[in-house]
Amino acid sequence: MNPLLEIRNLAVAYGDVQALWDVSLNVEEGTIVSVLGANGAGKSTLMRTISGLMRPRSGEILFEGKVFSGKRPQQITAAGICHVPEGRGLFSQLTVQENLELGAYLPSVRGYFAQSLERVFELFPKLKERRHQQANSLSGGEQQMVAIGRAIMARPKLLILDEPSLGLSPIIVRQMFELIEALNRQGVTILIVEQNIRQALKIATRAYVLHTGRVAMEGRAEDLLANPEIQKAYMGTLD
Repeated sequence: MNPLLEIRNLAVAYGDVQALWDVSLNVEEGTIVSVLGANGAGKSTLMRTISGLMRPRSGEILFEGKVFSGKRPQQITAAGICHVPEGRGLFSQLTVQENLELGAYLPSVRGYFAQSLERVFELFPKLKERRHQQANSLSGGEQQMVAIGRAIMARPKLLILDEPSLGLSPIIVRQMFELIEALNRQGVTILIVEQNIRQALKIATRAYVLHTGRVAMEGRAEDLLANPEIQKAYMGTLD
């Protein structure tokens, strides 16, 4: 059985500066896969390439067994891959509900609008309370909920989350990871980029560690969590 997402020997460059070198990874349907690493390791570049915002120099990206390398972002979103970027990318002057509505712009999902909106409000009850507020009036955690909710409105098969905990308080970070797990239990496959390595490994099925644009380590998340090298390099001593 083919993985939902398969990346084969991907190389990506910014002009003459190569950012990714022969990166390969698989995301099985129904799992949470974490991509970990320090700043500058190539994590966001990988996510931007998967979602069509960057073109690979070489290698292949396959989704549901079909080659997607080089396709436009609109085609990739229509196929079922939704990317919540670092920084959230909300329309700050629009209301919460208007931002959510923008996630359901594809003709294939418009008919599910009411059902999808209810699903978002069940996951994020605070957004229902604040549906008529402008996005820029929300806290950082609430803005992240809107960004994820907008992606859910597109009914994704694969949800890519780029640094969802960035800038959030520890309490909100824990809540955010609980919500990501809840979304996965509802059947959404998730690929997550995170600097909060301990939390990311706790919720993941499998993980890949990037170091200077290459896959330095991969395996079951629970094995990497217990790996002394990972603890020393990225987490310090575990509690």
